[in-house]
Amino acid sequence: MNFRILADADAVAKEAAKTIAEEARTAVAERGRFIVAVSGGRTPWRMLRALAFEDVPWKELHLVQVDERVAPADDPGRNLAHLRESLLDHAPLPPERIYAMPVESPDLKAAAEHYALTLKKIAGSPPVLDLVHLGLGPDGHTASLVPGDPALQVTDTDVAITGIYQGRRRMTLTYPILNRSRRVLWLITGSDKIEMLARLREGDTSIPAGRVRRDRALVLADRAAAGRPEPPRSSEKRPPPRNRKCDN
Repeated sequence: MNFRILADADAVAKEAAKTIAEEARTAVAERGRFIVAVSGGRTPWRMLRALAFEDVPWKELHLVQVDERVAPADDPGRNLAHLRESLLDHAPLPPERIYAMPVESPDLKAAAEHYALTLKKIAGSPPVLDLVHLGLGPDGHTASLVPGDPALQVTDTDVAITGIYQGRRRMTLTYPILNRSRRVLWLITGSDKIEMLARLREGDTSIPAGRVRRDRALVLADRAAAGRPEPPRSSEKRPPPRNRKCDN
């Protein structure tokens, strides 16, 4: 697991966009397509906005969701709405290349199975994603794999439905597909992540995030999440040195 500590959330988002663009160009050159899975969150939306201005082979890019809240299409908490707003309004990505999780279905189990089939169609059987973007919660969760949820134990399917978390059920990718991915990109920002970032770095498998494979992972974190204080600004005035008396 490689770590890079950057100044703040904006720097993390920009570095992540550059990393994804590089991975996309490499994947398209080697395999003719690039399949990326994206999580929700404020920093990821900044990342996607920055990605729109990178050199990306958009016609060969396929974007899937890591997780989504079970909510109506017009719900402001839906990851899909932010994803489209951050990327489609600024990049020449064909709308049909964003594969939305079907969380509006009345039969959520069947919907999860349908999304798993969609992943097989675009990423092979079993599906292998080129890059998965993940975040880290203050409770150690990642994707919608949260402490104590039955989805943590799912090993026979790539998509699962969770219990209620923060007022909503979720659809989420599971460990099997996350751990088959060619690259894992973590974006971790904010001082509320200090403890969990340290535990992730130590390989603590007692937290959900710690069960994601480490050998293909890059962690981009800001100084706040890493628990590193801000360096002094160059414009700050320092007190003048004291004059030393010279002995005659």
